[in-house]
Amino acid sequence: MLYVLAAVGAITVGVLLWRAFGGQAAELSRGRVPGIAPDDDPEFLRRLDEHRKRGDGEEQPPQQ
Repeated sequence: MLYVLAAVGAITVGVLLWRAFGGQAAELSRGRVPGIAPDDDPEFLRRLDEHRKRGDGEEQPPQQ
């Protein structure tokens, strides 16, 4: 019985460690590039500035 509990505990610790460290490495290795935020996108900022200068409605900024 003690061996069964030890095995369950070891498997649990292994799964938790894999979820904490292994899942991130696998996700990064797939080549995913995170999207750029609108406030970091120079094209979006340029269009936003042009929209503001023209005074085209104060309600919504231009859609990306």
